[in-house]
Amino acid sequence: MADIILYHNEMCNKSKAALQFLEEWDIKHTVRLFIHKPFTAAELKALLKKLNMKASDLIRKNTPLFLEQFDGVGKTEDEWLQVMVEQPMLIERPIAEKDGKAIIVRPPEKIFDLMD
Repeated sequence: MADIILYHNEMCNKSKAALQFLEEWDIKHTVRLFIHKPFTAAELKALLKKLNMKASDLIRKNTPLFLEQFDGVGKTEDEWLQVMVEQPMLIERPIAEKDGKAIIVRPPEKIFDLMD
């Protein structure tokens, strides 16, 4: 059985909570710091498919960066994908992936949904 991959932003409290949850429950995992090692467009497209989401649904729309630069801007899904490649801080988090399925783990207990 594969480890859980946690796509983690070490500056985000919700992401820190998900990592802490994995550690407290001794759940095997690997961490990808996606701010330091941003997704390629192909990786992000594959992750969106596992999440069953459109690119525009994975954008954090309440951040100053979004509000200042992108609020009210009409973009295609491919354009939103490219925005997330260039601005990984706009990606909703934390995301956990396992065995071809991915979810946003808010609250952290949602990690158990990947354990079925």
